[in-house]
Amino acid sequence: MSTDGVNHHVFTHAGDADRRQATSNAKDTIGYGTKVVGGVSPGKGGQTHLDLPVFGTVKEAVEQVNPHVSAVFVPAPFAARAIIEAIEAEVPVVVSVAEHIPVHDLLRVQEVLRTQSRSRLVGPNCPGVIAPGQCRVGIMPFRQYARGCVGIVSKSGTLSYEAVGATTAAGLGQSLVVAVGGDPMPGTTIVDALRVLFEHEETEGVVVIGEIGGEQELRAAEMIREYRRSTPNPKPVVAMVAGQTAPRGKVMGHAGAVLTPGDVTAAEKARALEDAGAVLVPHPGVMGSTMKALLGR
Repeated sequence: MSTDGVNHHVFTHAGDADRRQATSNAKDTIGYGTKVVGGVSPGKGGQTHLDLPVFGTVKEAVEQVNPHVSAVFVPAPFAARAIIEAIEAEVPVVVSVAEHIPVHDLLRVQEVLRTQSRSRLVGPNCPGVIAPGQCRVGIMPFRQYARGCVGIVSKSGTLSYEAVGATTAAGLGQSLVVAVGGDPMPGTTIVDALRVLFEHEETEGVVVIGEIGGEQELRAAEMIREYRRSTPNPKPVVAMVAGQTAPRGKVMGHAGAVLTPGDVTAAEKARALEDAGAVLVPHPGVMGSTMKALLGR
């Protein structure tokens, strides 16, 4: 995923069942300034909607308007097929917001992702990606975002909103916000997003928000340690891991946010991030003030 891919031409891929939601989102996205170049709806090719062309397949859209991003607004039972269609059409960035996609379908998506190198999936089960003041792809409440210098990566969409509120209130704003989603098999991991943010010129500081479930945070800690070791003036990293008091065996909102026997706890993840050089905070409300102090503002 490159920032070029999220800062320009976007189209919305909507199935019949979610047409109203996709239309509402497209209106907001266009109003935000994102360049939406068309929509995809099976059987509706050749029509226009919101004064934009509608295509019957993603392949047709790619051939005619060459979108950089596909925003997939398709219900969970059919989302995998829509995601795979966009990947096979070689759309550079595919964003899926659907929750409760069947595990078997996610396995098929992961297999398709492994066989190619042209497309990057963000999600599923995520609010999307936003470069404030430039481009919005997803369902995030964009009015609280402000263009600035802090990059944010989070497994939780809601906690990413809290981090946005804190960094906006601190006068820092955000450069790029990536919510990778809370499913067990995300298309983009925390490490993938960190790689972008560490190289992103507009990003001066990075916020990382993890949670129980999986081991993404441990791999992120390894990357942060290596980044700080090999970079003369590393960007400061502020981190938080949600689920410190979560009971074992209970899903905490996301399909992947569950602590099972033998899993790494939230406290262990937080300790790994701190040992790697990240500054831990107890809750999102202090992320802005903490980052502001680290940046010397």
